[in-house]
Amino acid sequence: MNFIATPFPARGPDAPSEWVRRWSHLVPSGAPVLDVACGAGRHLRWFQALGHPVTGIDRDPLAVQAAAEVGEAIAADIEHGPWPLAGRSFGAVVVTNYLWRPLLPTIVDSVAPGGVLLYETFACGNETVGRPARPDFLLRPGELLSACTLLRVVAYEDGFLDGPARFVQRITAVRVAEDGLSPARHPLRALS
Repeated sequence: MNFIATPFPARGPDAPSEWVRRWSHLVPSGAPVLDVACGAGRHLRWFQALGHPVTGIDRDPLAVQAAAEVGEAIAADIEHGPWPLAGRSFGAVVVTNYLWRPLLPTIVDSVAPGGVLLYETFACGNETVGRPARPDFLLRPGELLSACTLLRVVAYEDGFLDGPARFVQRITAVRVAEDGLSPARHPLRALS
């Protein structure tokens, strides 16, 4: 799959995450994409431009209003209320800059067979460089790996990034389709 030319900035608050852009090629063609805690929809816009139907969840009404311009947008407090997408699965589930540990199993369960989880958020150590700094919002070493034991991990990183300075943990993991065919190929390539 070749990357298509899109009008997205490479950096800034409206730019899709470099991690999400790098691994977007693993999302099955035309598969629905879910963005958890989607904000105004930067990743929804990215995946819509790649030809995917998109769904976003956020508790902020203004963010949901902006996300609704791109696809299905659901206003829900997923930390204190029921999961609004029970029984649905997606070709990709995207989570960036968000952590609510009780929801991790639900997020993993929302990945359809053949689908991919793209997760990137802050990790321990971030308290030394800025916010978030509370342990409730920082992944412990290896925590995403532990959450994804039912998935096949394609890529994982846990470390420090410059510009802006932050500690992150990120994972790309696939739910292997049980179709009896030869092993799936998950191309490893740098972002072009």
